[in-house]
Formats: sequence, C-alpha cells, structure tokens
Amino acid sequence: MASKYELKLGAATREAFGRAIVELGKENENVVVCDADLSKSTMTTYFAKEFPKRFFSCGIAESNMVSIGAGLASSGKIPFVSSFSAFVVNKGFEQLRVNVAYPNVNLKVVGTHSGISIGEDGPSQMSIEDLSLTCSLPGFVVISPADEVAMTALVKQSAAHVGPVFLRAGRVKVPVIYSKDQVFEIGKAIELLEGTDVTLISHGLMVAEAIKAADALSAEGISASVIDMHTIKPIDRDAIAKAAAKTKAIVVAEEHLVDGGLGVRVAQVVSETNPCVMEFVGLTTYAESGTPEEVLNKYGMNAASIVTAAKKVLARK
Repeated sequence: MASKYELKLGAATREAFGRAIVELGKENENVVVCDADLSKSTMTTYFAKEFPKRFFSCGIAESNMVSIGAGLASSGKIPFVSSFSAFVVNKGFEQLRVNVAYPNVNLKVVGTHSGISIGEDGPSQMSIEDLSLTCSLPGFVVISPADEVAMTALVKQSAAHVGPVFLRAGRVKVPVIYSKDQVFEIGKAIELLEGTDVTLISHGLMVAEAIKAADALSAEGISASVIDMHTIKPIDRDAIAKAAAKTKAIVVAEEHLVDGGLGVRVAQVVSETNPCVMEFVGLTTYAESGTPEEVLNKYGMNAASIVTAAKKVLARK
C-alpha cells in the first residue's frame, strides 16, 4: 500500500535557507550574515540585497569568516556564516573549535552543497565528513533538514536557540515531505510512517528515499517505520529507544560517511537502551564527479539500497 506522501519535487534546502534568513532578518535586526564569496550559490544573496548593511562578504577565507562571525556573536548579534560545507567546516574547523565551541558563542554555521549530490562540482567540494566533525564539537547543535518546509522552520529554531548551530543544506531540489503547518523542534525526531517490522532512520535528502523504500517494502508485505532524524545532535534518544524496542531492526540511511555519521550516533543509543540488529546505508569512500542522479545511484544513495539493507537486517532479526 502506497504511503500518504506524494513527494513532488520542491526547492533545494539551500534555496529555502536563503529565503528564510530574509524573513528572519525582517523580524530581528540583530540577525546578520557573513558569506565567503559564494552568496549566489548559498543563496545569502537574497539577504545581501535586502539588508546590505547587515551583510558581510568575507572573501575566499572561511576560517577568517568563522572568526568574524564569532566576534559578531560575542557582540550580541545573531550571525549566520555560510559557505559550502566542505569549505566552512574543513577550512574553518580550528576556528569552529577554538573561537566558537570552546567559548560557546551564539554562532549559526550554514553549510550548503553538502554530501555528494552536488554532482559535477566534483569530490573536492563534496562534504561527507561535515556531520562527524561538527558533532565532535562540544555544545554544537547539528541539523540536517529534509525539505524546504523543514529548513524554513529549523532556520528559525536555530536563531532562537542560544549557542552554536551547524545547519546542513543541499544543492539539488528535493521532494516536499511536510505540510506548512508541521511543527519542528530541535532534538525531536518526526515519525513519518508507522511500521512493525523494521525502522528506517534518515536525514536530509535520504528521508524521501526512505519513504520510497517503505512503500516498496509494503508492496512485499513488510511494514516499515520511517523516522526523520533532522537533529543529529542532540539526538532524540527516546525515539530511537522506542523504535528499537518496537521493531527490533533498524536501518540508518544518510548521504554521509558511515564512519562518524548519524548511524554511529543511533547505534550508540541502541547499544545503551534496547540492543537490536542494525544495517547502514551511507558512504565508505569519496565519490566521483557526475550528474547528481548518476552519483547518488552509483554510490547507493537511493530507495533500492535501503530496501536491500532492510531485507538484510530482517534476515538477521
């Protein structure tokens, strides 16, 4: 039986971020934005046009941009610093550690073009370590929205949260999952589908693929729950423990390295609460350049891979 989700293609989460930050800027004059010469790609160009005096172009210098953002945060502003995830996290990691995490400043870091779905931009710009790195920073909240609705809401949640936040966004357009009235809360997962045989946990663009996988499994008589773990840190321990106890089989799917990603964090909770069999759909190597569709399919970032993992975990159950 098909699920209730139509999964029509919507905007990219980076586009939703760009528009949401403008609305946030209208509501709060303390919101400021820094970008590293990529505003047309990160979509902070919308904010720059609306609030030119509150927008700071930092050039191709992500580590310096992070330090500028930390200074603005220490001065009472609510700064959002934005660049490709591969640049702002990797190049700016020392500054994220020393100038943001250690003093626990109120900086919001937005990494766009995350994962391998940037396609033709190639492996040097594919960020597949960003969640692992930002989750390692004490005090950081780490968020990966699944669609434009989730991104819009979680940008506002991030601004309201006092403390450092990493918000992950993608380049490609993604299916719309949520209705406009959906309520989001940092640290609270959302169960999209209820099932009894296996639980599929994912974030970002893989949430839509998990829903497709659940539909395919349903056609074969397998009942799958689907959970959107939009907040990677702090993770929703209760939702994970409940799922492990109910289905006793979990598949975690993510557009990220399996080493250090959501799967590792879910497994930690499972081992501490209700141990059960698990499988992981994710990356184990750097990808090649190609169209987003070609790259995602080659490296198994799709519903078919989730279905295979679900059947494998059920065989071990």
